[in-house]
Formats: sequence, structure tokens, C-alpha cells
Amino acid sequence: MTDYYRQVKRVLWTILAANLTVAVAKIVMGSLINSTSLTADGFHSLTDGSANIIGLIGIHFASQPVDQDHPYGHGKFEMFAGLFIAGMLFVMAGKIIIEAIGRFIKPVMPEVTLESLLILLLTLGINIFVSIFEYKKGKALNSQILISDAAHTRSDIFVSTGVLLTLSGIKLGLPPFIDPLTSLLVAVFIIRAAYEVFRDNSGILVDRAVVDAGKIRQIVLGFAQVKDVHNIRSRGSKNDMHIDMHIMTEPDLSVEESHALIHSIEEKLKDVINKNVQVFAHLEPYGGAGTKTSDS
Repeated sequence: MTDYYRQVKRVLWTILAANLTVAVAKIVMGSLINSTSLTADGFHSLTDGSANIIGLIGIHFASQPVDQDHPYGHGKFEMFAGLFIAGMLFVMAGKIIIEAIGRFIKPVMPEVTLESLLILLLTLGINIFVSIFEYKKGKALNSQILISDAAHTRSDIFVSTGVLLTLSGIKLGLPPFIDPLTSLLVAVFIIRAAYEVFRDNSGILVDRAVVDAGKIRQIVLGFAQVKDVHNIRSRGSKNDMHIDMHIMTEPDLSVEESHALIHSIEEKLKDVINKNVQVFAHLEPYGGAGTKTSDS
């Protein structure tokens, strides 16, 4: 297992412990005071913990070494885990919406206590720490699953803030329908987080372009031996990026010179774009002004 996967696993275990603590506290207190919004917020935190478990499973498979059947490795299991997390969030949002509608039909006045407000403040502080910690680690490691999960946890901060304000409002005399209304807002945040996780991970799985072709073209054309470049493509993630292209040079360029040129281009792309980029270049002879090339 590479050092990258070891570090990602260590972060996920840390976040899992924090999320489970937050979830249990919210669900227990929400049940005790009959607060739909606080209980919904607790289940949202519980899905954070479930997401960490799915992430750990995904990282386990993604960290498997290259073999004969998987010559490019197993890295995309990390993205499959992200898609599974998105599905879980969509289902949880639907459950919360159904329960909130039921509370609109049969309103229940939550029993708001000082203890419940203090627990919300405590868990909110934990969520802020978790979100900042996980996002920084995700950026440092270029880990798609950590960055996606941090965005999901960050939405929990706004959700918890809304629930805190709602319970405070009920304590001050606002009507009980504000509780299921906040539950619907919780569901909206979960759906938004699910969409972001789905968008980021599915983009990698379907080989969405990760670098502007024009930027690559400008860098490659900076080499005097390169006369033209076309069919530029990019895919992958910051941690595993691939770029391929067709490069046109003078026909009399030797094999040794061509090899040195490609190596120099790859080093330049690693320096300017991403240190993890892998370049595949197809060399073509340049035939002069009449040569027809494809758009980049």
C-alpha cells in the first residue's frame, strides 16, 4: 500500500470517530425532546460516518497493486465509493422529507432544553474542526474522496446552525411548524452535498477533461522542435492525471532527439500543471505549410 492510501485511511478513521460522536449526541437528544430537525441533523451526521466507512472500503480496493487484469491499477474504486456515498445521501434526504411532511400534518412541539442547545453548540464545533481538517488533508494529498467528504461535512455546519437557530426560536415562542420546515432545509443541504459528490466523482469515471487543451498546447509549442500539436486530451484526477496528444516535428528528427523532446515536454507539464501527470505523445512528421492538422 502506498503512503498516499495510508494517509487517506488515517484521516478517514479520525473523521469517522468524530462523526459518530456527533451523530449519537444529536439523535439521542433529538429523540428525547421530540425535535424532528435535531434528529434529522443527527442522521445527517450519521451518514457522514457511513460515508467514512464506505470511503475506507473504497480506499482498501483502490490501494491494491497493479496486476495483469488491471494494468492501470485500481484507483477508480475511490470514485466508485464516492458515487455510493452520493446515493446514500439522496436516500437519506428522501426519508427526512417524508418525516417532515408527516410533522406538518401532525405538528409536535419539541421540548427545548438548555442541554440540547449546549449539545448542538458542541457538535457544531466538532463539525467545524472536522470540515477544516479533512479539507486541508484532502488538498494536501490530492484525495478526491477526502475533498468530497469535506464538502459534505461542511454543509452539516450550515445545517446545524439552522437547527440551533430553530430550537432557540421555539424556546422564544415561535410556532412548532418551524421544526419540520427546518427538516426540509436539512434535506436540501443533503441533496446539494449528494449532487456535488456525484458530480466530482462521476466526472473522473467518465474521463472528463481536467486540463484546458489550450494551456497544454501553449506549453508544448514553447519547444522549438515542435511545429504543431493537436488531438490533445486529458483525464483523471490531480493524483493520477493523464495527457495524450499528437506532436508534429521535422521529419529528420532522430529517435534519440525525439525521445529527449518528449521527456522534456513531460517534465515541463509536470512542473507547470501537475507533478503526477503522465504523458503519452504520438509523433508525426511535419510537412510544411500545407500540412493539415486537427483542432486542439
